[in-house]
Amino acid sequence: MTSRRAMQETQGRVICVDDILTSACGVCLQWWARILSCGALFAYAIYVSNSPYNDADMEKICRKAVELSCGHLEVIDIERFCTNDLLKCIADNGSHLLCMRLVNCWGMTNKGFSEALRKLPLLEKVDISHSYLTEVSLEALGRSCPLLKSLKFSVGWFASRESDKMAFVIAETMPGLCHLDMKGHKLSELRVLAIIDKCPLLESLDISVCLSLYEDEDLHKSCIDKINDLQLTYCYTYKPMRQLI
Repeated sequence: MTSRRAMQETQGRVICVDDILTSACGVCLQWWARILSCGALFAYAIYVSNSPYNDADMEKICRKAVELSCGHLEVIDIERFCTNDLLKCIADNGSHLLCMRLVNCWGMTNKGFSEALRKLPLLEKVDISHSYLTEVSLEALGRSCPLLKSLKFSVGWFASRESDKMAFVIAETMPGLCHLDMKGHKLSELRVLAIIDKCPLLESLDISVCLSLYEDEDLHKSCIDKINDLQLTYCYTYKPMRQLI
């Protein structure tokens, strides 16, 4: 394969970070240098999940991949090992970032996440499920990323926590949301209604496994009238919402 053809076929590809170790670096040095000089290899997306390497090594590899994106990165998808330091690297090199998925990343803090968001104003889709982040991070997300359309912040039922403050922040700072997943949080009917009222573009809402929710006529009506794709908690599961119309 000529270096010109190789470069053409690599442009636009989504390359997992593991590829850096197993194949991408094994090509001829001249081709490799040309790829890096034009920022083609990591131009769009980096996905890292279920890697056989330990978290410390994967953080180093992912940091290098982000740096090699040359500012063209649009999607980042990481499981487990994202830390404040890696967040800073992503923010410094991801001014065009549109989608960020950081799942089971317990090494992030509110401060590190909030500081990174100041440099990521174009974010449209965020998943920060299963983390220690709180309403502090959600407020930073809402105020720093006005284009946000999709938020997933689910937790397991075993980690369920009082989340009315989070719901209030979402309602007050994320009016452009179209998709929201708050699965597993302890939410009151009042706060869910506030989200529905303050987020008029909301099309899908997942509040399943929210064990603090109970039957409520106002919540029923608002959900039926405004939400196209609705996932309710266990106590609503057997009530066919659409048949109430």
